Amino acid sequence: MAFREARPFLLGLLIITVVGALLPHPFCWLAPVAALLFGYVLWFFRDPERMPPADGDAIVSAADGKVIFVDEVEEPAYSRQKMKRVAVFLSVFDVHVNRLPYGGVIKKITHQPGQFLDARVPDIDVRNEAMNWLVATARGDIVIRQIAGLIARRIVAWAREGDTLTVGGRFGMIRFGSRTDVYLPPECAVLVKPGARVKGGLTVIARWPRR
Repeated sequence: MAFREARPFLLGLLIITVVGALLPHPFCWLAPVAALLFGYVLWFFRDPERMPPADGDAIVSAADGKVIFVDEVEEPAYSRQKMKRVAVFLSVFDVHVNRLPYGGVIKKITHQPGQFLDARVPDIDVRNEAMNWLVATARGDIVIRQIAGLIARRIVAWAREGDTLTVGGRFGMIRFGSRTDVYLPPECAVLVKPGARVKGGLTVIARWPRR
């Protein structure tokens, strides 16, 4: 699915590469530059297979990137209650496919129009363009917030309301740099700290209390 999102960019760069190769000096530089960008776009839209841990209490990261906030805040989209938040910043070098932190049903999806400020700014979660996902799990509801950034201009949703996904299931992506926040019930124990590098669908970021 990630490659499907890349096709318009790849087609445009391929055309520029071919046309650039036919142009005389001083425009011949277009071809190698476009070819390099073609390679980067292929790499950016990579979608590696991931095997989530076989642990019924484990909650995994929804995104690849760097943890920038671990705190307890009011969840702004649905419950309006205090929840634990793990915010991950995705640079233009990270995998941008988002994955479900814990298996469940996509209960609700809402789009929030907004700005395109730097995704590392603390309050951009309520100011920037965002997509909110309410996920009903067997252990309680969690919320995922895909936030567009300074470079990212499009949030892509693959899953739909009513879909059931397993832990690590792909539900969407954000193109070219962004942030993904996961909101968890207060009883969950968060295991990561700001500065940690995580991988979507693989790194355990929190645990449910033992049953």
